[in-house]
Amino acid sequence: MEISMLKSKIHRAVITQAELNYVGSVTIDEDLMEAAGLYEYEHVHIVNVNSGSRIETYVIAGERGSGVICLNGAAARSGQKGDLVIIMSYAAMTPDEIKTHRPKVVFVGDKNEIVRVADYEKHGELG
Repeated sequence: MEISMLKSKIHRAVITQAELNYVGSVTIDEDLMEAAGLYEYEHVHIVNVNSGSRIETYVIAGERGSGVICLNGAAARSGQKGDLVIIMSYAAMTPDEIKTHRPKVVFVGDKNEIVRVADYEKHGELG
């Protein structure tokens, strides 16, 4: 049996663009993708902190160092420039893998620059 577990997340990133007339996805700065262990075309969930909306889409690589977080296509209806979002990826793991797994959490500043990367998350406590 495999269980879907949080693999990584980018915590409270700022939407920099929303492009309705584009084939769907979310564009993410390659530096952020690398720090979070995200792959181009990987399935992600995006939670909008401002509106509470939750969507699923896939990642496309944005310009490295740009800080870009752009909702594309239908996803653009789920947030606007300046909204805070949490971008999460998941992985299927066996019970044995779960015992040692720690999700990677990328914290960003107000320009989506990497502030800190943690290797786990517990309620009320970040490492």
